[in-house]
Amino acid sequence: MAVTIGIDVGGTKIAGGVVDQAGTIIASTRIPTDSADPGGIVTGIVKVGRELLAAAPAASAVGVGAAGLIDASRGVVLSAPNLAWRNVALGSMLEDRLGLPVAVDNDANVAALAEALYGAGRDAGDQVTVTLGTGVGGGIIIDGRIYRGARGVGAEIGHMVIAGPSGPPCGCGNRGCLEALASGTAMGRMARERAGEPAARAVLEAANGSPDAITGEIVGAVALSGDPFACEVLAEAGRWLGLGLGSLVNLLDPAVIIVGGGAAAPGELILGPARAAMTSTIIGVEAREPPPVVPAALGADAGVVGAAVLALARR
Repeated sequence: MAVTIGIDVGGTKIAGGVVDQAGTIIASTRIPTDSADPGGIVTGIVKVGRELLAAAPAASAVGVGAAGLIDASRGVVLSAPNLAWRNVALGSMLEDRLGLPVAVDNDANVAALAEALYGAGRDAGDQVTVTLGTGVGGGIIIDGRIYRGARGVGAEIGHMVIAGPSGPPCGCGNRGCLEALASGTAMGRMARERAGEPAARAVLEAANGSPDAITGEIVGAVALSGDPFACEVLAEAGRWLGLGLGSLVNLLDPAVIIVGGGAAAPGELILGPARAAMTSTIIGVEAREPPPVVPAALGADAGVVGAAVLALARR
């Protein structure tokens, strides 16, 4: 059976796998990301690629998913702030060093592709995947293909402005972006802003008494224990997420919306409020069924599997 290699490049790790045509990872590896050194990141990707090629010398191509604005047609990373990359011709660099065709795309795009083919969106038709993590990513699948837009950098769902200029600042430079209101980073900020309230006691204790140490991950873990304050913070993030999803439904009318990423781990504590807020903003909702909003099925493997699928087009 033919296999390809998928590599998922994140701010903290570079994960890779050998993936077969059924979307199964048959060998895998990961190393830390040296995110402050652009050249070191490339070296890390090559290291992962070579290790996987040693395990699967018959692999026919390599796919790479990375956060940032990426021109997939040329394999160029236009901007990736968390990886210190600007106008990096990553595809050609890797082809020279690995000796195989290499495809490069945005990490949320490849995760969406994986979910569409092998995960929660399988056989569903046109769909949107939203990834909640440190930021908010997104991928749109139309007619079974990644939608990239005219210049290849579309589907930046996290940077839809939903709260206007009075909203919190976003890392992109705008204010009121979905990312600034529904990401794991946003959940942590919301809890820190209220850390002095008596209701925040459990969250504060989980952060060893330091408000500055409260993160979205801590809020999510405490919420899963049933703490009302933590649940309230997640519900607020979920409502903002739902407003963004409602706009996507009005624009695209997808068959399904898939929500994944580490910050979505609390599940219905976020998805329930998101569905309610989404439904309240859909035009003509009384005459049509809102799309289901479902958790992603592939978890942390989505980036690797999607990147490997992307590689098929480069064989």
